[in-house]
Amino acid sequence: MRILVVEDEPDLRRQICTALGEAGYSVDQAPDGEEGEFLGATEPYDAIVLDLGLPKVDGISVLNNWRQAGHSMPVLILTARDSWTEKVGGFDAGADDYLTKPFHMEELLARVRALIRRSAGLSTSVLECGPVQLDTRSGRVTLDGAAVVLTAHELKVLSYFMHHQGRVVSQTELIEHVYDQDFDRDSNTIEVFIARLRKKLSPDLIKTHRGRGYCLSPPGALG
Repeated sequence: MRILVVEDEPDLRRQICTALGEAGYSVDQAPDGEEGEFLGATEPYDAIVLDLGLPKVDGISVLNNWRQAGHSMPVLILTARDSWTEKVGGFDAGADDYLTKPFHMEELLARVRALIRRSAGLSTSVLECGPVQLDTRSGRVTLDGAAVVLTAHELKVLSYFMHHQGRVVSQTELIEHVYDQDFDRDSNTIEVFIARLRKKLSPDLIKTHRGRGYCLSPPGALG
């Protein structure tokens, strides 16, 4: 899952990016509204954390421009504690949730997880596909109840598949959502990660659709 953080305070931006990275997300960042608006309009994000008090272009304008252009990614806005007008303006502009400063990082992570779940039409933090379970809160993966150890990138690939079960996902889409903007993206590594997941979890958990991509479905299911 790939997240964009648009925040002008360097220390807070670094803390948020670090926390999201440690939670298993690929993270891009922008220090002002102008760069943030450009990234949000040109890159595919699973969620965006957007401060409203930004230089160059304010957060409300950024959000308005995204929505008017048809970009529907979930957006969590950050607002000052006493600025209820910003919260109202943020929701009217198309925000999905808000968090007031100062905040606990665990709450931000929980709200991001919830936004991504709702965007995928999921209602629980524990995702299941046949004998495989993924706890999105802890990153713990089990197969028939037994813990399975995955590398960071294997977990990112599995998480994206688990949030989009039953849908064919192209290799390009996986690359765009598993790696951050600055990562040296190589399509061959996606094939390696999928081969490893099949070996660790189930050979027929991730099905290949030639010329289209891959689809995660329970072993024995059609598709």
